[in-house]
Amino acid sequence: MSAPDTADSPRTLTADPGLADRLFLAWARGSGVFVLLVMLGVGGYLAVRASSALKVAGFSFLTTQAWNPDAGHGQFGIAAVLVGTVLIGGIAVTLAVPLALASALYISEYAPRRLKRTLVGMVDLMAAVPSVVYGVWGFVLLQYRLAGVARWLSTWFGWLPLLHVNGVDVNDPLNPPLVYTASSLMAGTVVGFMVTPVMCSIMREVFDQAPAGEREAAYALGSTRWGMIRSVVLPFGRGGVIGGTMLGLGRALGETITVYLILSMHFEIQPHILQTGGSAVAPLIALRYGDSTPFSISALMAAGLTLFLLTLVVNFAAAAVVARSRSGASS
Repeated sequence: MSAPDTADSPRTLTADPGLADRLFLAWARGSGVFVLLVMLGVGGYLAVRASSALKVAGFSFLTTQAWNPDAGHGQFGIAAVLVGTVLIGGIAVTLAVPLALASALYISEYAPRRLKRTLVGMVDLMAAVPSVVYGVWGFVLLQYRLAGVARWLSTWFGWLPLLHVNGVDVNDPLNPPLVYTASSLMAGTVVGFMVTPVMCSIMREVFDQAPAGEREAAYALGSTRWGMIRSVVLPFGRGGVIGGTMLGLGRALGETITVYLILSMHFEIQPHILQTGGSAVAPLIALRYGDSTPFSISALMAAGLTLFLLTLVVNFAAAAVVARSRSGASS
């Protein structure tokens, strides 16, 4: 007698993650929601406080260069400070990316084991130095040492609009060094040194996660160390390099005290990075907040809201780039 035919059916598998896992999941979700709520709260607070100034200024808030909120409509805007913020951030990233990339590659691929631990600690320590220390160092020492470099750039490359200095005869050797200080170049250089450790740490962490099997396979095929780096480490860490660069840019755009100490505020679009004077959003808020009227504070909140949205876009773009890369998926 044959056994009755029974249709095969998949068995439902259940697993109890346990109380510890459930608590950890709830804590992780709660932390993510809390961070999101804090970010929304900051943006909402800025938007509410900025509403009165934005109602008066309208679209001219983005196109006006002057900053005199108490004078009324058309007398205040962020055109100049927004351009200055982007210029300083661009200078900082241009300087920081080669330094951070070279340092990260050396620490990850070339440094001996003992020296690697020391260098990692030093880079992390540099990232923890307060920005006011970088600002004082740049204001007291660096900008005067770089005045000769700025003069050389102006003399030989002044035909470029970005490196031109108005009202200065480049052939006059008696031009004082102060002509080339307190400029966007000086502020961007100091900010670049400040964000380099952060970018280096991110790039190094990604380079260290390059698959060991692919490294060994490159060596087995006869590759040199630099060939292995070029064919394995750099392609794997491309997302980390881009993400670290954009995260460094986000911090550079929002830097306050360093730019405040070095830059001579000038509320006019200033595309000449070697010329004294410039502007940025964060130093504007620090400079004008203490003696502002309620309406002026609303205008400053509008400027802060613009900077908040700009850095938010940069950071979200960096997160998207890292998440879609191999390095982001692995990390």
